[in-house]
Amino acid sequence: MCIGVDTDWSRSDDEADTIEVISPHTELLIARIAAAQPAAVDAAVAAARAAVDHGPWPRTPPQERIAAVRRLAELYGQRRDEMAELISREIGAPIRFAQRAQVGLPAMMMSAFCGLAETYPWQDVRTGFFGSDVHLRKDPVGVVAAIVPWNMPQFLIITKLVPALLAGCAVVVKPAPESPLDALLLAEMLGQVGLPDGLVSVVPGDAALGAHLVSHPGVDKVSFTGSSAAGRAVAAACAGNLTKVSLELGGKSAAIILDDADPETVAAGVRAASLSNSGQICNALTRIVVPAAREQEFVDALAERMSALVVGDPADPATELGPLVSQRQQHRVRDYIGIGGHEGARLVVGGAEQPAGLDTGWYVRPTLFAGADNSMRIAREEIFGPVLTVIAYRDEDEAIAIANDSDYGLAGSVWTADPERGVGIAERVRTGTFGVNQGYTMDPYAPFGGIKDSGYGRELGREGLESYLDTKSIAVAAGA
Repeated sequence: MCIGVDTDWSRSDDEADTIEVISPHTELLIARIAAAQPAAVDAAVAAARAAVDHGPWPRTPPQERIAAVRRLAELYGQRRDEMAELISREIGAPIRFAQRAQVGLPAMMMSAFCGLAETYPWQDVRTGFFGSDVHLRKDPVGVVAAIVPWNMPQFLIITKLVPALLAGCAVVVKPAPESPLDALLLAEMLGQVGLPDGLVSVVPGDAALGAHLVSHPGVDKVSFTGSSAAGRAVAAACAGNLTKVSLELGGKSAAIILDDADPETVAAGVRAASLSNSGQICNALTRIVVPAAREQEFVDALAERMSALVVGDPADPATELGPLVSQRQQHRVRDYIGIGGHEGARLVVGGAEQPAGLDTGWYVRPTLFAGADNSMRIAREEIFGPVLTVIAYRDEDEAIAIANDSDYGLAGSVWTADPERGVGIAERVRTGTFGVNQGYTMDPYAPFGGIKDSGYGRELGREGLESYLDTKSIAVAAGA
C-alpha cells in the first residue's frame, strides 16, 4: 500500500497545515494539499517497520521484487507526459528538459537498476582462513527514509526508492514542499503495482517534518539529498541513533579548459552541463577555469551561447531556461550577482534585472562573470542558479590547484583535444565524479556521489544497490 497525504492520518482542515504549490512562471496557486504531520511520519515508519519485520517483501526472491519494479516502470512509461507536465508546472523546468531528464532519466534508471539486480550476487560461499565454509548473504538494511529536494524530484526519488525496493527494504519518502505533486502521482502508480501493505509511504512536508523522520528510532537508513548545511544536521541526527546515512550534498564544480580545446565545443558543452534546469543542479559546472592566454576566446564563446538562450514560459517547447523554483531562490541568486560585481568580477552578460518581456515569474537572466579569482564568494559558494564564473590560470598545475581549492568535491570536468591528457588531469582533481569533454553524466551503472562538503556514500551503480544491503557471514563447520 502507498500512504499519501490523501489518507486519513495526514488530513487536516487547518490552513496552517497545508502546502501551497505556486507556479514559478505565473506566481499563481497551482494546488493546495494537506501537509503530513509528525503523527503521519510515526504511522508511516510503524507501517514500514511491520512490512520489514513481519511482511513478505524482505524474504521475497529478488526476481519477484524485480518483476514488481518492472511493473512500476511500465506504468511510469504510460504516464510520462503527465508526469513531465506536472513537474514543469510545479518547479518551472522547461517542458523539453522535463520530458528528457526529469522523467526520461528516472524511467531509464528503473530498467537499469533491474538489470543490475538480475546479475547481482545475492549469495556467495567462500572458504574461510580456518577451513570453514563461509556463507555470505545480502540482507535489506530495513526501513529507509528517503529525503529529496525539489530540483530533480523524480530522478532523486527513483535513485533512492528503486534500489531500496530491489534490496528488500521498506521506504518512507519525504518530498520537498515545493514539489509534492509529482511524488503523489508516483504514489498513485505505486499503489497499482501490488506491493505489500506499508512498504512505501509518501509524506510531504517541510524541513521540520524531515528532521522528525531522520531522527526516528524506527528508521534503519537515511538517504538524503540537499544542501551541505542540512546534510550536517541530518548526519548529527543519525549519529544519535547510529542510523546508517548517505549524503549527496552541494557542489561548486570546476570545468578545466585546456589550451588545446575548441571554444565553440566548450561553450556548447558547458551550456548543457551548467545551465540545464536553470542551473539548479548540484553537479553543475559553475567555475570555468580557462588558460589566461586564451581567456577572451572562451569568454566570447560562452557569452554568445548564453546570450542566445531562450528564457521564458516553461510550457513552451522553445524555452531553454525557465524560472527558478521560488521567489526566495530568485532573490538569493540575484544577491549573488550583486556580490560578484562588488567583489570586482566583470559582468559579461546577464545581471540582476528581470529578463526582457517577462513581467511575472521568478526569473534570473543567464549571467556570466569574467576576471574573477577563486577567493571570491561567487567562486566558492553554491549559487544554484544560471550564474557562471570564469577564472584564468597560467599552467596546468595552477588549473588543478584552483579546481581543488574548494570546500566541495562533487563533480568536475576537463575539456581538451587529447582525451588521454584529460584523464591525467581528472586523476589529480579531488572529486567523487568527473567528466572528460563532458559534464559528468548520471550513468545508472556507475556510482555517483561526492567528497568533502559534498557528502559521502554513493548512489547509482552496484554501489548504490549495496548501500541498501547488509552483509551477513555464516560460518559452517563439518557436522558433529
